[in-house]
Parts: sequence; C-alpha cells; structure tokens
Amino acid sequence: MNATSTTHTRNPNAREVVVTGTGLALPGVATYVDLLGPLPGEGGFDPATGLIGRELRHKDRASRLALRAAEFALHDAGLTDADAMFTGAADSTTVVVSTNLGNADSVCEATDTIATAGVMGLSPLGLPQTSSNVIAGWVAIRYRLRGPNLTVCNGATSGLDAVAWAQNLIIAGRAEAAVVVGVEPANHVVTKVLGQQSTDAAVAVVLEPADAAASRGARPRATITDYARARNLAAALVGAGVTEEGPVGLWLADEAEAAEAGKSHLLAARRRIDLESQLGPLSGALGVLQCAAAAAYLEGGATGNVLATAGGPRHDATAALLLTPPPALRPSTQERGQQHP
Repeated sequence: MNATSTTHTRNPNAREVVVTGTGLALPGVATYVDLLGPLPGEGGFDPATGLIGRELRHKDRASRLALRAAEFALHDAGLTDADAMFTGAADSTTVVVSTNLGNADSVCEATDTIATAGVMGLSPLGLPQTSSNVIAGWVAIRYRLRGPNLTVCNGATSGLDAVAWAQNLIIAGRAEAAVVVGVEPANHVVTKVLGQQSTDAAVAVVLEPADAAASRGARPRATITDYARARNLAAALVGAGVTEEGPVGLWLADEAEAAEAGKSHLLAARRRIDLESQLGPLSGALGVLQCAAAAAYLEGGATGNVLATAGGPRHDATAALLLTPPPALRPSTQERGQQHP
C-alpha cells in the first residue's frame, strides 16, 4: 500500500463482510462494549494470570496475548466447541495479524546473544520468535487454520490495513472467514522505542461473509464497508466514500486528527472517541480495536455509521475505514449511506 496515492477497496457486487466475533486481552477493559466509555479502568484481562498455561509455554509475550484474544473472539463468534477447538472451515480461514513491535524484544535478545556468545548461543526454542510472522503462525497452529497467513507491519495505519486485507481475501474468494488480530506487548524494548510506557494490548475480530454468517445463525455486529489509505486525511475520507449524505454517528480518531479536519462536516459526528488517549499507545493494535468499538456501537442500534481513522501528519499516511450497521439491524428499504431511524 503506497502512501503517495489513494488505495481504495470497494466492489459493489461483492459479498458483504461482517464482524461476527470480538475478543480482548486488554487490562482494565472487560468487554468490547467498555470501549465506548467511560472505561472502567480495572478488571478485565490480567496478564499475570491470563498469560500462563501449558499451551503458552515457550512463546513470546505478543503471541501469548494474541492467542488469548483469538480464543475469546472465536468463542464469541460460535466457532469453537467445548474443548476450545475450531469448528469452522479450517482450510479456508485466514489469519491476519497487525503488529509493529510485537516481537522486537525477541529480535533484540537474539542479537544481544549473537554479540556476546555467537550464533551457537542461540536457543532453538527462542529463535523462531524472531520471525516477523511468528504471532500469526502460532494462532494458525493453535486452531489448525490453513488459509492465507500474514502479518501487517505498516505503522500507524497497520490495524485498519489488516482489517482491509482480511476483507479483500474474503471478497476475492481466498478465504471464507478471517481472524484479524492487533497486538502490541508491554516490555522494556517497546517502551524504549516509543519513548513512553507501552501498553499490553491484544484484540481480535472474526470476519465472515454476511450470507455465510446468516446460514450458520451467527450474530453480525457490523458491516465492513469502504476503506482507503492515502497521503492525508482528506484524501482518505474521499477514498472511503465518507460524504455528508452518509452521517457519521461515531468517529474513532486521534484528537489531533480531529483538529486537522478543521471545518470538515465530520465535526458534526455525534460522538468522537480517541482510544489511545484513554489506553495509552496502541500502535498496530489500534485499528483492530477501533473495529471492535465500532461493532459495539452498531450492534447497540445506534444511529449513523462509524468512521475509524488512523495515521496523520506525523505519519506517512492516513487510513480510513467505514463501518455500517449489520444486515439484521438495517431496514430493507435503507439505501447504503442513508441515515436509518
């Protein structure tokens, strides 16, 4: 995806892709509905107790967080049995992970070992953690998912990019379902890179075609509609099809981006939430977390669409993702983009 031009995904004849499950491994946040605020600030996922267990041994922190979030999301989507085994179409389920710093600690540890003890000092159990795709690999191995498997490390827009990649894989027929994970761990390496205290954050969403979800009786939470990645916010909004005729009920954005919008009609959005201002730096987890927050908003029957944006003047690009009410909550006479009662 090139920041010098607008990248836009939209095929009016394609199957709709909906969110059917969400899962969080995020301290202080119990459910995705909490993301709409005010945040409880306590309870929710506890890394001290939630990142232990036999199946999590010999795995880096980001992978353990991602596995927990994926577990919760697949259960929420009704795609696991009583033994937490995957019950969907494993051969056609894709895993897309967004992380910018997820395994940076493993890479730094390996390079330090090479510098002090040479390559013979490397552990055969630890070396696989240096692969940039290790997190997606562990999720696929745990649930025996054999669809496309990839990791997006794309800076501030990474989370929204990952959702868009998963949507494209489903629309193109490469997958019948997707597990999208956004994860960043809290450790000294990430804190050093960011220049501030990092946040343990993992979120997963399950995406499926609307017709497939309906056929198995799944409950859709939101529809993934238009996406664009462009050099600036204005171009991204145009690419994502955000217009004054399609009212925005909730805008998930950085407050600085909101200020950049100036006199844009987006300032008329009924509500605006800046997740990073409440949770701390989220990096690659941000866009997927925004998707989960959008699902909570739309599932509740709120009026208007949801716009999620990430990136801005401090970054190389801006991404915009438009989410609309799921088919079950959309009046049959409603045209796309038109406000519903």
